Amino acid sequence: MPPPRVYRYHAWVLESLAQHGAHPKGDTPPELLREFLNDLYRYELRRLRAALLAGAFPKPEYYGRVVELRRRYPLLSIKTGQWLDERE
Repeated sequence: MPPPRVYRYHAWVLESLAQHGAHPKGDTPPELLREFLNDLYRYELRRLRAALLAGAFPKPEYYGRVVELRRRYPLLSIKTGQWLDERE
């Protein structure tokens, strides 16, 4: 059986993941982390929509809040292969 793959993440990727409570180990595949981030982002979007419908803020503010939320998840805009530092 081949040895398990070891993933080396760029420091900026690890910093971004840590902001969301994710601290991957060397054997954590980037696809699993992306799935986690996507689920968290979608959860936050649903909460934001629920707050809008509950009248927590006026509708004209919704777009700006969605954009601000999206900016907190820059890794979702980057292919997972680019998260890795392939240098030896």
